[in-house]
Amino acid sequence: MAQIKMTSGFTVCPEGVHIFRIYKVDYDQDFGKLTIYLVNAQGITHTERFSLIGNNGDANEKAYNAFSYFAKTALNDYSLESIDHTDLVGHYIKAEVVHTITPSTKDPSKTMTFANLTNKWVADGFDTTPVARALTLGTGEEQPKVEPAKPTSTKGLDLDSLLG
Repeated sequence: MAQIKMTSGFTVCPEGVHIFRIYKVDYDQDFGKLTIYLVNAQGITHTERFSLIGNNGDANEKAYNAFSYFAKTALNDYSLESIDHTDLVGHYIKAEVVHTITPSTKDPSKTMTFANLTNKWVADGFDTTPVARALTLGTGEEQPKVEPAKPTSTKGLDLDSLLG
């Protein structure tokens, strides 16, 4: 009988100071949407989004400023004038997570919790022993390798023994 591993489902990153590893960055240049995927040492993920182009098609200066500070801190280089978004992958950033709780737009009797990164500091790795997921997420190694089952049929002809 097979055992199927259970997960805890989605978890909002707890409030407090965390060190995150940047494991993936997506950038849609046409719409100015930049998405940075982070994971902490416990394997909890967080996503930072920057809308670099406003609804009117102009540059969103506030988003550019926020992203610039984020990138310069993650890369520990405040003299940068431009980067390729993929340069961030594999770098670490220390940040304070603060929750914002608002009423749900679908059901006002319920609330929604948003995790926001506020203060940010330079980090060069995790400060606690990370779980495997924290190190492998985004590397292509996060999926367990499964060996295909070998047929164990005892019926039918054994061609190998017949053909020698």
